[in-house]
Amino acid sequence: MKRFTLLTGALLVALMTGTAAFAQVPPDPANPNETVADAATAPAYGEPINTENAKKVAAAAIAEATKRNWGIFCVAIVNPAGELVYFEKQDNCQNASVTISQHKARTSARYRRPTVVFERLSGRGPFFAYLSTLDDVIMSRGGNPIIVGGKIIGAIGVSGGSGAQDDVVSLAGQAAIK
Repeated sequence: MKRFTLLTGALLVALMTGTAAFAQVPPDPANPNETVADAATAPAYGEPINTENAKKVAAAAIAEATKRNWGIFCVAIVNPAGELVYFEKQDNCQNASVTISQHKARTSARYRRPTVVFERLSGRGPFFAYLSTLDDVIMSRGGNPIIVGGKIIGAIGVSGGSGAQDDVVSLAGQAAIK
């Protein structure tokens, strides 16, 4: 019994002192995420985009696609919370792009940045692997915030073409409202 008590005590001491080594992980100087910024800035959310303005944004995006003879897009406009306000689909748009366009718009609105930011960061190595674990993120260009008076009033998401095509059409829609 005495031997069992000594063995148990030694095990408890080892566990208590051994776990302390794992409590603090030293910073990795090679990891850009270790840098603590002096300020945290992001555009504020504004009054949500209304249906009339959402239709203008979508019309400008569709006009850009039509001008370039691209008849394959879905265009989604969301409010700052990422909820759908307006949706338009060209006749030849693939079915998968219905939800992808909405996902791009939702990500852009909720994270207050273009989705191309996530796409570019995801290619920068293992320190950015965490991006795929964030809720409701899509790492594909074509989602852009709609900013009026320095405040986000919504976002546009476009899908159906290549990433570059989606972004061109999305930016044309974004530019319709200032």
